[in-house]
Amino acid sequence: MIKPADHTIALQQDAVQAALAAHAHRPGAMLPILHDIQQRLGHVPSDAVPVIAQRLNLSRAEVHGVVTFYHDFRAHAPGAHVVKLCRAEACQSVGGAALEAHACRSLGVEWHGTTTDGAVTLEPVYCLGNCALGPSALVDGEPVGRLNAETFDAMIAELRQGAAR
Repeated sequence: MIKPADHTIALQQDAVQAALAAHAHRPGAMLPILHDIQQRLGHVPSDAVPVIAQRLNLSRAEVHGVVTFYHDFRAHAPGAHVVKLCRAEACQSVGGAALEAHACRSLGVEWHGTTTDGAVTLEPVYCLGNCALGPSALVDGEPVGRLNAETFDAMIAELRQGAAR
């Protein structure tokens, strides 16, 4: 019988091998490989770093450095829903800072944190191009505008109830 942890490890290994097979032949393959792995798994597991390094003839430090440098890469699986709040000046000028403080307080997390129930990961983003509708967010990749504390709380309640976005 396969244990859940073994199953997860097998899925991760399969995702890494598939990404390597699809992109390792390309010049500058590291970023496409990392993006592919993250798309498949939601994050880049630390166990993938030495495998990628070996396949691309790089050091582990080089691969780790890229994963940790770019904010879009995650080392751990995100929550069921990812909420990215815009922190750019246009959103800040219409209440973004207050929304950020409320979001962190109401979710009980800091930036890049996931709620204890695993429902929501909160991340910063620096301009969504939705300036006229600020404060804005990306919720599971979909733009949402004109947020405030009340609309944010309602949105989070919907996400926790499993409502489709």
